[in-house]
Amino acid sequence: MKFLLKSTIINPENNEEIKNAIILLHGYGGDGKDISMLTLNWKRFLKNTVFLCPDAHEVCALNPSGYQWFDLNKDNPEYILQESKKAENILNDYILEVKNFYNLNNSQICISGFSQGCMMSLNVGLTSDKEFNCIVGFSGKIIDMQDLTYRIKNKTEILMIHGENDSIVPANNLLEAKDFFIRNKIKIETLMIKNCDHHIPTEASSAALNFIRKKLNN
Repeated sequence: MKFLLKSTIINPENNEEIKNAIILLHGYGGDGKDISMLTLNWKRFLKNTVFLCPDAHEVCALNPSGYQWFDLNKDNPEYILQESKKAENILNDYILEVKNFYNLNNSQICISGFSQGCMMSLNVGLTSDKEFNCIVGFSGKIIDMQDLTYRIKNKTEILMIHGENDSIVPANNLLEAKDFFIRNKIKIETLMIKNCDHHIPTEASSAALNFIRKKLNN
């Protein structure tokens, strides 16, 4: 199957039946292969899960060897929101392809992402007509709280993880997101990791795996 977005796909070992999917969205300037490194450990504990790690639809303006979900060359919130919504539409079509190909529904799909991929995961996950199994975000934030307030359609449970020393997406974004989701009555768990900057350490990967396993087994 050739999907709308070029994807690194990790199938279950030993031809296990696919009962769930985890869609992993890379950060700015990254690609699907980058974020797929998370699956090296996760796949051992998620036997019936297929992992899909798509490359974003645009070549990254600052790193032509990678990709971007939206352009960051312009420091203009309206422009960023507009471009992120274009990416949302593409991701929604991609997720529909995944659902149809694997015969899955939203409740069997977890959406996760790092940095810019986390931002997209939150928007795509919460504006769908039906809840996803869960959303897991690393080192991200809400792109535009006012906009998202009016577009939330479901209450998918969320885990957000952040490094306290993150200088790319400052850690206060995690606290602001937590407050936002609590006010909107969306269940959220958070983890702030000490002495951690803008990356996904083992502690974050393990916490995310435990959260996802719990949600998929419910």
